[in-house]
Amino acid sequence: AAGRGKAPPGLQRGQDGQGAAGAARRRKRVPEPGRNKATVKGRVVKSAIEEYHKKKAVNHLRANLQYMLKGRFVANKAITEQILAQNRGRKSKDQPPKKVEKKKPEGTVFTEEDFRKFEREYFGRP
Repeated sequence: AAGRGKAPPGLQRGQDGQGAAGAARRRKRVPEPGRNKATVKGRVVKSAIEEYHKKKAVNHLRANLQYMLKGRFVANKAITEQILAQNRGRKSKDQPPKKVEKKKPEGTVFTEEDFRKFEREYFGRP
């Protein structure tokens, strides 16, 4: 019993302080009567059916299709070519190959009847 009084004062103070703080904390936690923590102010009880409809997966297909089809603006070919040309390097390896235009076989303006008529007039055959 004689040894207790000789303990360092710091240890004694720490024990007393802890005990007091714990008691105060415990005292503070006592709920006031008449107040129920389970209820939330202004809460409306919702029906289970409404909750189900709200959480049900929504099919966004139609809206997405409308959105995708709405943005089908195709730029003018000349403008796109101009933009591509601006982005292209100036070295020969960056230049696109030159397109060789195919020459179309030139069709005649004359019909078969015109040729027959010319033949008749030129060669004198019926």
